[in-house]
Amino acid sequence: VHLVESGGGLVQAGESLRLSCAASGRTDSIGAMGWYRQVPGKQRELVATITSGGTTNYSDSVKGRFAISRDNAKNTVYLQMNSLKPEDTAVYYCNAVIKYRVVGRFDYWGQGTQVTVSS
Repeated sequence: VHLVESGGGLVQAGESLRLSCAASGRTDSIGAMGWYRQVPGKQRELVATITSGGTTNYSDSVKGRFAISRDNAKNTVYLQMNSLKPEDTAVYYCNAVIKYRVVGRFDYWGQGTQVTVSS
């Protein structure tokens, strides 16, 4: 599975951005997908996830401001980010999970896209 993110950039506080992540390869085996973010010196943290059936989960820090969605026909997951804050500044990574019969869960990651929010 190959994941390619797009949509990052530099915005001012209060503005919006939409991230996209297109999956290719063994997309029929993908279960949950999600977005994580990381700042230098800190661990990667969960932002939002969505199951193949559409069930979503958000971190408390983005709940009510961000929305994750998914188009299974296009093998694409989106992250709509509204009311952005400087503390949302990070590299955002797309994630896809496949549960293999033998090895179990395996996580695939995109290359990351930078989101910078200025105050």
